[in-house]
Amino acid sequence: MPRSSRPRRRATLASLAAELKVSRTTVSNAYNRPDQLSPELRERVLAAAKEIGYPGPDPVARSLRTRKANTVGLLLDQPLSYSFRDPAAVEFVAGLADACDSAGKSLLIVPAGPDRDDLEAAAAVQRAGVDGFVVYSVAANDPYLAAALERQLPVVVCDQPIDVPGTSRVGIDDYRAMRELADAVFAAGHRRIGVICMRLGPDDRDEFVGRARALSSPLPVQNARIRAILDAADMAGAEVTIAERSTHSRDAGQRAAHELRRAVPSITAFMCTTDVLALGALAYAADEGIRVPDTLSVTGFDGIREARRAGLTTVAQPAALKGRRAGELLLGYSPDRLAVEMVPTEMLLGATLGPAMGPSSSG
Repeated sequence: MPRSSRPRRRATLASLAAELKVSRTTVSNAYNRPDQLSPELRERVLAAAKEIGYPGPDPVARSLRTRKANTVGLLLDQPLSYSFRDPAAVEFVAGLADACDSAGKSLLIVPAGPDRDDLEAAAAVQRAGVDGFVVYSVAANDPYLAAALERQLPVVVCDQPIDVPGTSRVGIDDYRAMRELADAVFAAGHRRIGVICMRLGPDDRDEFVGRARALSSPLPVQNARIRAILDAADMAGAEVTIAERSTHSRDAGQRAAHELRRAVPSITAFMCTTDVLALGALAYAADEGIRVPDTLSVTGFDGIREARRAGLTTVAQPAALKGRRAGELLLGYSPDRLAVEMVPTEMLLGATLGPAMGPSSSG
């Protein structure tokens, strides 16, 4: 007998309930509240659903009904590819994903790239179907952050900005961690320092910058790390030249190192505000045949795997732990129990810091 050319009617919750001669609530419970049914009845519902091609409750309709998306939003201040390319960001996202997995939640990344205007930012955040936001290291005046706060959803900030009303925060003591490292650099006799840092503001700068720009940066993480270096330098009577990079990459760190040493040949140490930039400085030294740490010392910040393998002297921070705790704080959010959680760091004395040699040495 030939098949009918009439298309098969789409299976629905109602048609499945009619097929089984049970209530719609019973079918719904098989998916959403299985503890309300006996194992035998739930299995019969699911088997019948498979037979007639019923895919299950519509998640969009369910979210509209419950006003819950079961999804955590992650706001980044970089393009989407950054979360898969930057090692520290990758570890942070992995930690956040672990927290979401444990709670049965999804994760939606909303990249807050610096090239979008305020209207684009607001629209992207308003479209996000999430129950709350984890904000990863953005400026205090970031339009994405403002749009997220306007939605009056739970918000947890990681690293920066600091002291956002109504939010919890996870971070580290950037100043203390970098100050300990800077003190070690100056104790080794270095008195001509090149600092290679990430973006200090919304504008693209690939140039040497002065103290005023560094210390007025709206990005507290870079501000605190550079301030720690400058304070330690002042105590040691050392000179510091700062190179800002708009792109966070090894190539950017390598170019900055080249420019700094060409401008100030007496530099004996590079202090970089991230490991990625420091790995670039090490690549510069290798290309130029400069021995590290005999002739040039290099330090970083983050403690990423590549830096540990390279023996970089750095500050290790638990990026995955920060992500996991940010997720847990968001999922357990209560406006009456806001928290500021500081996670520990560790200075790693690797093989790239040695005593200063030459006329810039204190001895």
